[in-house]
Amino acid sequence: MSEIPQHTLDDIAAVNETGLTPVVFIHGLWLLPNSWERWADVFKAAGYAPITPGWPDDPETVAEANAHPEVMAGKTVGQVADHYADIIGKLDKQPAVIGHSFGGLLAQIIAGRGLSNVTVAIDAAPFQGVLPLPISALRSASPVLTNPTNYHKAIPLTYEQFRYAFANTVDEVEARKLYQEFAVPAPGAPLFQAAVANFNPWSEVKVDHDNPSRGPLLIIAGEKDHTVPQAISEYNFKIQQKNSGTTEFASIPGRGHSLTIDSGWLEVANTSLAFVQRFAER
Repeated sequence: MSEIPQHTLDDIAAVNETGLTPVVFIHGLWLLPNSWERWADVFKAAGYAPITPGWPDDPETVAEANAHPEVMAGKTVGQVADHYADIIGKLDKQPAVIGHSFGGLLAQIIAGRGLSNVTVAIDAAPFQGVLPLPISALRSASPVLTNPTNYHKAIPLTYEQFRYAFANTVDEVEARKLYQEFAVPAPGAPLFQAAVANFNPWSEVKVDHDNPSRGPLLIIAGEKDHTVPQAISEYNFKIQQKNSGTTEFASIPGRGHSLTIDSGWLEVANTSLAFVQRFAER
């Protein structure tokens, strides 16, 4: 179990002091918790207590992450899921959980453990049993997967790689701004784990989608996402909707993998908030 940094423990204490329902935001690969700052403001204004903890050993700034990528290396899906479960275990109230990309996968793992009262998974990375593997998803992951030694490293994206994987639906000016403001190296291990999840019975990339304590779940897909094409999200939904809890699907037209951070972020935030408001007390 990873050690929770002091600033996160302080955030947990502050959330508990409010007496409000927490909302835990989980970022994905190549991003940091700062990618949720505007979302946190929206949910705070709506009467919730947002918290944006990082993955284990996440640097606090993009500049620090780019200067010292080695601190982010070697994190596996199981380690990160346990890290967030530990954080949630210190909250006085069961939270809503919102995740993007690998954060969306982690959010579903957390929900499958019965630890969230409502969950939103946005362009979620596939878990074991999700079968589609579109070419664009392979191309987006290729900066990591083409070299097996990357499993133990943290790999940055070039601007051109970021443009394809994240920012394919925004103009050049915005794409460069997003790259400079948000892009950081990412641990290679989760991508390798996801790539072989359907061939590894002991994979950590598993979701207990049958758990009756999973709670309400909204799956959001960006229609033009290259990294997690809509076919993956649709198959994810097909599996999850067999759960006894509420399971819903929303496609955001014309949007790519940057949908949580680009100029259209508020549409996705409001879609997520409306779902949380239906099921989570404040």
